[in-house]
Parts: sequence; structure tokens; C-alpha cells
Amino acid sequence: MSGLPHSPHALVTGGGRGIGRAIASSLVGAGATVTVLGRNAAVLDEAVNAGAAHFGAVADVANEASLKAAIAGASARKPIDILVANAGSAESAPFAKSDGALFSRMMDVNFMGVVHAVQAVLPGMKDRPYGRIVAVASTAGLKGYAYVSAYAAAKHAVVGLVRSLALEMAGSSVTVNAVCPGFTDTDLVAGSIDNIMKKTGRTREQAIAELSKHNPQGRLITPQEVADAVLWLCGEGAGAITGQAIAVAGGEI
Repeated sequence: MSGLPHSPHALVTGGGRGIGRAIASSLVGAGATVTVLGRNAAVLDEAVNAGAAHFGAVADVANEASLKAAIAGASARKPIDILVANAGSAESAPFAKSDGALFSRMMDVNFMGVVHAVQAVLPGMKDRPYGRIVAVASTAGLKGYAYVSAYAAAKHAVVGLVRSLALEMAGSSVTVNAVCPGFTDTDLVAGSIDNIMKKTGRTREQAIAELSKHNPQGRLITPQEVADAVLWLCGEGAGAITGQAIAVAGGEI
């Protein structure tokens, strides 16, 4: 597997914890200069101090002006070669109780957050000899799940964006892909586990089993498994891989 070119600058949104932090740490280990972006300065500082990133940038991906200002600051330090649009949020509710505000929140964070980040980095990336854009979507971008219609709709939109933008960028050095994790052992899924316990009275082990049943391997995905897939897509040897939505889900899809 070909590695990264010499010391690219990677920006990872939602990079302070969970999947994003695993991705940032893997990119650091592969020789990239890494900036993690997120809403919580303390979390970002902790990631930097632990060696999982070199720099932190505070912004909310749902706020276009805030996001673009943070990315401009990171780009001024060093041009961005790799964007991993990882930041996301999940809320669950029956469709009948999913109002417009819920759909807007899910689209703003999970879809428009990707759009704004890509729009900020692409002008400087597309004319250079190497560029990688990876969106962290979800198996909910490839199939449906009950009670998360807004989240699934937003993640389906991310996959559609990736497939379309990849074709526009095919004449350049920029590849555009998505990774689609199944239920992963993160803070986000911990919230889902707590929700299942609260609503059903199940134990934590039973709640984890409820989520794990979607995976034919019978387990939660690890953040590092997602990071490994992203790292491969960012490598020079993956230059012919574009427009793909790669499931990291133990055979679920």
C-alpha cells in the first residue's frame, strides 16, 4: 500500500474525539501535519497535547462563516491537501415526531457541514498535484434504519455529493470518497445505547447487542478500523479510487 506523499496537511473536522481523533492520530503516524477542527477547545487541546494532532481550530461545522474562517486560518499556516469531513450528529425520533427543525439540524451538521468544508478547501486543492477529500458518512447513507429518517436522509445526501463531486474532479488530482461505518464504539453510539436503556429498560449489554445485531460479525466497529480505511483512501496508491462509498460494517452492506 502506497503511503502519503511527503508531509501533507490534513484537516479533520470533528477531530477531537471518537472516529475523528482515530483518523487524526493515524494521519499523524503516517507523516501528515494534522489540524483538528471542532467546537470544544479543551477537547482539541487535549488531542494536540496527546500527539493525535499538531494544531486545533475551533468552529461549528453548522456555522458556515465560523467554519470557513477556521479553515482559512489553517490553510494560511499550510495549504490543505487532505480534508476528512467527519463531524456529525445523530438524533432519533419516529418520523411522525420528526419536525422540520430536527431535519434542519441533521442536514446542517451532517450534510451542509461537509458542503461548506469542501467549498473552503477545494479552490486551493484542485490545482496542486495531490488532493484527497474523504467524508465520513454512515451505513445510514446506504440503507434505511427506523427512527432516524432525518439522519439517514442527511447521510444519503453526503453519499450523493461524493459521487457527483468525484466526477467533477476526475480531471484533477483530487479524489472524493466516503467511508460508511456501521455502529461504531464512540461517544455518539454511547448516547444511542443510553437512549435504548432509558426507553426499553434493557441492560447496557442488551442495548449493545441490539445495535451489534446489524453487523453480521456481531460486534461494534472500532474507530481505528474506520481510520485505517480513511488512511488508505488518502494514500498515493488510492489515486484511482474516487466516487466510492465504502462500508466499514462487518458485512452489513
